[in-house]
Amino acid sequence: MTHPAQPKASHFINGAYVEDTAGTPIPVIYAATGDQIATVHAATPAIVEQALASGKAAQKAWAKMSGTERGRILRRAADIIRARNHELSVLETYDTGKPLQETLVADATSGADALEYFGGLAGSLTGEHIPLGEDWVYTMREALGLCVGIGAWNYPTQIACWKGAPALACGNSMVFKPSEATPLCALKVAEILHEAGLPAGVFNVVQGMGEVGAALVTDPRVDKVSLTGSVPTGKKVYAAAAADMKHVTMELGGKSPMIVFDDADIDNAVGGAINGNFYSSGQVCSNGTRVFVQKGIKEKFLARLAERTGNAVIGDPMDEATSFGPMVNENQMNIVLGYIEKGKAEGARLICGGARCDMQGWYLQPTVFADVTDGMTIAREEIFGPVMSVLDFDSEEEVVARANDTEFGLSAGVFTKDFTRAHRVIGNLEAGSCFINSYNDAPVEAPFGGVKASGVGRENSKEAIKHFSQVKSVYVRMGDVEAAF
Repeated sequence: MTHPAQPKASHFINGAYVEDTAGTPIPVIYAATGDQIATVHAATPAIVEQALASGKAAQKAWAKMSGTERGRILRRAADIIRARNHELSVLETYDTGKPLQETLVADATSGADALEYFGGLAGSLTGEHIPLGEDWVYTMREALGLCVGIGAWNYPTQIACWKGAPALACGNSMVFKPSEATPLCALKVAEILHEAGLPAGVFNVVQGMGEVGAALVTDPRVDKVSLTGSVPTGKKVYAAAAADMKHVTMELGGKSPMIVFDDADIDNAVGGAINGNFYSSGQVCSNGTRVFVQKGIKEKFLARLAERTGNAVIGDPMDEATSFGPMVNENQMNIVLGYIEKGKAEGARLICGGARCDMQGWYLQPTVFADVTDGMTIAREEIFGPVMSVLDFDSEEEVVARANDTEFGLSAGVFTKDFTRAHRVIGNLEAGSCFINSYNDAPVEAPFGGVKASGVGRENSKEAIKHFSQVKSVYVRMGDVEAAF
């Protein structure tokens, strides 16, 4: 019997499911058991061509529709996603291993929020009138054309919508390639968009590994590339896109600081550290994995953190009581285990966790290291797993300098009751998405993105509209043209 996670076909192109079994088989493994639950096939060159050609062919007519009409379709898709939240959340859990307790509130719902928000904005995308005495200039906001979206494996539904919604609102078409580790959810997004009335070819999904991504990114018909992934992948894709002067958004990794001052509410700070390190089993790019705690409250903070970490319910992700699930796959689990061993070897003090769970599937214990110093590997490199590094500090000036001493700059957080200090410190931190007395909130209304090696451009909010459109200016002369001869 076919597993319920098995999709109708591997790809969704030109408004229909499409299969080509000549493509390399990609097994879909359920992280909680290690069982294969589905198979998809990587896109062959013929499939890639079909997707790009249909995206290119559909784009002009889509862009000619009024923004209000485009928005209506996106908003209808948001309603369908909300109505089917439970089944989409179950699929997300099969795809990623994340607990259903989490996917029910954070994944399809977040995708629906993006479709609703950008659907609402679509009719408001106007230019401006610039008076110049008798003459004047007017501007128009135009679509870029054909966009490529490349997803990461941690939020497959959300990323498809975070990229697709603003792209479509602006009148672009898109070919989206999910991560080969989580190929299932984006197909459902494409299917629902089509059901909501999206014209065939405007949003297409193809599967595959790096070579499929490279074929999409380097195709001359593509006008824009939006990638969520690691810094090394981002640098490669950015360079390939730059060769053809394509627009890009790069949403990359981080090693973000979360600073806890000695006047902070300890339980709120511990809650922020748990959200910023253990949600999605730590597989979140914006995580605050360097937790700087002022020395006066360090032991109190660590004691409360260990106590609350012990309350994690590790188990079957389909059980809504489970609050902590497996890593996405065996490879990622082994990478994180390697970092845990480095932490131990380099002299960090293990507070809790530090090992694989004694159960089926790719489960790791939520792990906290204390007495971490800035030079340790676990404090320098992005781990992308449930490993928290707690570092000590004395003064504000010192902690700001140390927090900024990294190639990354995605997020940063500050916990303190002194609001003057909170704003001053955030103002001095080199990061794009920041938090005060909170961590990892990502509403669609707020821009999301990083500085330094963590990326270029912004997702969500009105900022995303700028990254999926371009401005045309038109000078209108009302009188005669003067010329030298």
